[in-house]
Amino acid sequence: MAHDWVADVLGDPFEQLTLDLGEDSEGPVVATLVRSLARHSVFANLLGDRRPLHDVDVLYVHGWSDYFFQRSLARYWNDRGADFYALDLRKYGRSIRPGQTPGYIADLTTYDEDIAAALIAMGRLGDGAPTGRRLVLIGHSTGGLTLSIWASNHPDAAAALILNSPWLEFQLGVVRGAVAPVVELQSRLRPLGTLPQVDMGFYARAQREAAGRELDVNPEWRPEQTMAVHHGWLAAILAGHAKVAAGLHVSAPVCVLLSQKSAVPARWSDELTRTDSVLVVDDIARAALKLGDSVTIERIPGALHDVFLSRPEARDTAYERMDRWVMGSLGTSRLPLAPGTYD
Repeated sequence: MAHDWVADVLGDPFEQLTLDLGEDSEGPVVATLVRSLARHSVFANLLGDRRPLHDVDVLYVHGWSDYFFQRSLARYWNDRGADFYALDLRKYGRSIRPGQTPGYIADLTTYDEDIAAALIAMGRLGDGAPTGRRLVLIGHSTGGLTLSIWASNHPDAAAALILNSPWLEFQLGVVRGAVAPVVELQSRLRPLGTLPQVDMGFYARAQREAAGRELDVNPEWRPEQTMAVHHGWLAAILAGHAKVAAGLHVSAPVCVLLSQKSAVPARWSDELTRTDSVLVVDDIARAALKLGDSVTIERIPGALHDVFLSRPEARDTAYERMDRWVMGSLGTSRLPLAPGTYD
């Protein structure tokens, strides 16, 4: 059962809707859908909206230890006529409830329930079957892995899949092959057992310094250091990586946005404000070629792991590259993009 749309913490024009997903061993489970609808002028209401993406619904899914807060990304799509929706998955962000293990999942396909509930709330069919409006999926990091698998399992549901630094491989594939059996055993014996914390908070600091301002985020929903990594969750991620390595069958065109370089965050340096300090981007670029038949890889100089939270010049490049791809794949004309449009 869905509740009513109410004002969201991001303020106007954002609203949120709680989606009931039943219960698990930790109690009631919900997901939260956030929306920002394209605004229409009086002339558009009378004559029809002629913006290139007026018939598009966008669904965004966040990454690990994260939630949706990127107002500028929503504005980009709204400016082109699209309705923008973002999903805080169960046990993340707006959807976390007392007593729950943050972010925990034992099988990525469980998120099919979250996605189906979101699509129905968007006025679409829960299985993603085509309607009169085109569907664009956007996933960041683990959200990119989740949506890639979903899109492969739901052919022809999406008109396009856009991935922002998707976590498609566990560093080197050979490392995954060695680690996976150990993690799988631990996930069966102690699924909620935790791995040592290796995040020293450098990525969060890099985002703040790259943005040049204090990021407006809720530290309880997006902690300085990532949430605890549990054996069962990591086993689910590695199983997802194995599916990608075996080859997915995403029928929609795919755009993968990645930083040009990676850096190991062993100690703080200014380099971390211009590189992906979370993933090995060359490995992700190679893995992305196994998603489907039509994959475009855009390498963004100076970008962070979340390319849309990078320094202004890298952020502008990311929007320009995405706009070029989107309009080539979905639109009919492009809007001019001045530097800093989506700060």
